[in-house]
Amino acid sequence: MVSATKVSFKNQQGELLSGVLEAPAGAVKSYALFAHCFTCSKDNLAAVRIARALANLGIAVLRFDFTGLGNSEGEFSSTNFSSNLQDLLAAANYLEQKYAAPALLIGHSFGGAAVLAAAQDLPEAKAVVTIGAPATAAHVKHLFGDAYHELQVKQSVHVELGGRSFGIQRQFIDDLERYNSIAHIQSLKKALLIFHSPVDDVVSIDEATRIYIAAKHPKSFVSLDRADHLLSNAEDSRYVAEVLSAWASRYLDVNQVADKTADSSDMIIESGSVVVLERDKKFTREILTQDHRLISDEPIALGGADLGLNPYELLLAALGSCTSMTLRMYANHKQLDLQDIRVKLHHSRIHAEDCDGCEKREPLLDRITRHIQLTGNLTDQQRARLLEIANQCPVHKTLKSQIQVETTLTN
Repeated sequence: MVSATKVSFKNQQGELLSGVLEAPAGAVKSYALFAHCFTCSKDNLAAVRIARALANLGIAVLRFDFTGLGNSEGEFSSTNFSSNLQDLLAAANYLEQKYAAPALLIGHSFGGAAVLAAAQDLPEAKAVVTIGAPATAAHVKHLFGDAYHELQVKQSVHVELGGRSFGIQRQFIDDLERYNSIAHIQSLKKALLIFHSPVDDVVSIDEATRIYIAAKHPKSFVSLDRADHLLSNAEDSRYVAEVLSAWASRYLDVNQVADKTADSSDMIIESGSVVVLERDKKFTREILTQDHRLISDEPIALGGADLGLNPYELLLAALGSCTSMTLRMYANHKQLDLQDIRVKLHHSRIHAEDCDGCEKREPLLDRITRHIQLTGNLTDQQRARLLEIANQCPVHKTLKSQIQVETTLTN
């Protein structure tokens, strides 16, 4: 199961950029950064589908809106290709600070030109992937039509792109001209995978040829037969993700997050044991048993990434699930007409004077309130007995008993 977490970070101008981190339910093999197509957003169908498919394959993906697009702050008309590159670097820095530096850069269309140009400023990125991308950013000039010629004499014009009106300033065109070179591709020094459709009517497949010829090995090309430029067919997006993941595994060290996260792929865990691994330098933790994995975290407001239950929620979950299981076992054994069980729990800290039945007078005590809703044709006597059974669940008994926690340091 993939978790999608909304995130935000500031660009060079101090404006908030909006993003979504698609993360796998289990261990994160690597982190990737996705750059969307021109005037699109992070919620473009291709971006969403590819990011989620990669997350299902163990690669966490951050997709975000460039300045002035989607939910990000700023004015699109004030942006240019250079500012897009700065946005990419800001997103990469966010990943590095919160999780790990992105080892994989993915760019769709104009975003592909952006990741090719930004890659040289991201030394920890090991591999670059382009999807329907032009060799240089200047290729988008053809989208402006007559407006491009107007910008030779005007400071700004409005253009219609994808059914929407955008303000474009002359500085945008001037900036594109600065990057009308493939020298950066020639000096990439990273593994490169190029996806392109031979029937792409927005960015010609000739652009893929220019990228491929300019790049040094290792480089690969995959033809997206019959796919359109936006990968409107969900099958095309899934195919890209599957091929991309298999290709990237050759170049990405899955332990590249080793300084921030331990590898669990070959870990042997005894029955009855639980292992907790650090997944970032904040609060994200992976919890492993012999057969299962889950994530624990803290809310964003407390400095976490909100990728899973916090420790006290896990504690309540243990008591609640044990309560429900115990009640079901008893009802089944006694053949009671218990149709449904719902348990709601809450943890709080209370002052000792609020606890009349407590023997010790500590300044603060932990209190767990548990509300049990039983649905079914039950007598009052049966309900009273089920309440007694709830208090006999093993986790309840453990929490009520004296617990000794022995802690040792191991190598």
